[in-house]
Amino acid sequence: MKNYEIERKYLIRSTPDLTACPYHEIEQAYLCTDPVVRVRRQDEKYYLTYKARGNMIREEYNLPLTEESYLHLRAKADGKWIAKRRYLLPFGTYTIELDAFSEPVPGLWLAEVEFPSEKAARAFTPPDWFGEEVTNSPQYHNSNLSKL
Repeated sequence: MKNYEIERKYLIRSTPDLTACPYHEIEQAYLCTDPVVRVRRQDEKYYLTYKARGNMIREEYNLPLTEESYLHLRAKADGKWIAKRRYLLPFGTYTIELDAFSEPVPGLWLAEVEFPSEKAARAFTPPDWFGEEVTNSPQYHNSNLSKL
């Protein structure tokens, strides 16, 4: 069985009030960028992720890791670490994942919205505070940001 991620990604024009928003602290690094093989710490959970090529629709697999396995693999990563705070904002039937980067591009804000289908993704109308859509801009893939 294949797993797919269907998402659209946007730069942010202005940030909403995030005072009461839940969030995750994330650090991740890349063992390979083509295809993407990533290790991630999200709060106190650890993952190894494989992502196939693509923009809006990508094959994706997540495998849980122990902290020990994560630390072992993290030492083998290429490029720079990504560090970000991910805010979770409800928006209709969706959740906006709003990433505030501290490394390697401090001040970068990106919003991602995941969808159950391509049809739903294409029908999505973003909120006014979203800026330019960068779904099809590989320069905003986290794997490419790690090369800056």
